[in-house]
Amino acid sequence: MARVFLTAVLALLLAACATVEGTGRQQVILTSAGMENAQGASAYREVLSQEKPSNDAAMQAVVERVGRRLAAVAPDRGFEWEFTLLESDQVNAWCLPGGKVAIYTGILPYCENEAGLAAVMGHEIAHAIARHGGERMSQGILVAGTGVALDVYMRERGVEPTDRAMWMGAFALGSQVGVMLPFSRSHELEADYLGLVYMAKAGYDPAEAPRFWQRFASLSSGTPEFLSTHPDSGRRSDALSAEQDRAAALYQQAPQQYGLGETFPARYRKATP
Repeated sequence: MARVFLTAVLALLLAACATVEGTGRQQVILTSAGMENAQGASAYREVLSQEKPSNDAAMQAVVERVGRRLAAVAPDRGFEWEFTLLESDQVNAWCLPGGKVAIYTGILPYCENEAGLAAVMGHEIAHAIARHGGERMSQGILVAGTGVALDVYMRERGVEPTDRAMWMGAFALGSQVGVMLPFSRSHELEADYLGLVYMAKAGYDPAEAPRFWQRFASLSSGTPEFLSTHPDSGRRSDALSAEQDRAAALYQQAPQQYGLGETFPARYRKATP
């Protein structure tokens, strides 16, 4: 049975290969874009029913403006874009499959200006464009299936229950630290790069992206990177700094250059280090 499973997995992997536009990285996605987008729209409605939209119309307009500029230069996936500012101390932002984007007011002090916000929103938009959500779901399916095959194989070989439990525990830990977390960090770095490209093409100064991550580094939890879903903020800043020549060229080619854009009001700058 284990052999049958592995044969089926290999066939599935060959059929499910895709390429990330903008980086050329090969990825395996078992889910359909339609399913991902439907789930994204459903999750977005659920969040909006539970979270509080900001009543700051001026800042909502900024979020909408930056989002539309970024979406206009990102690859066209037929998304129905929506951009919402949520009133919350959470230092967070996200983009669900299908182009549903939310920014929490708690992250604005670290953005400081439109270009900093473009770095954040470009990163989140890149996750959706590159279908990182579908890729993570697919990785989870493959890891879970491999675990089942391993358990079946050990049962067929008469491995004792205590030994099976030990091996399955080792497999769970190894797949998390050795597979899932590194993939998650690679997605973050890829989204950083693609977001940098989008913000530069949209006319925002790409030099603000590494500066954003320098400011964001003050929130570091101290968790070792190999146990984290996200790369170290300093590493992200360095990686974006290394791409500045390419990003600057794209920025110079933008039809209109906004530089840093609008600087945010004092209430959104109070937490800046």
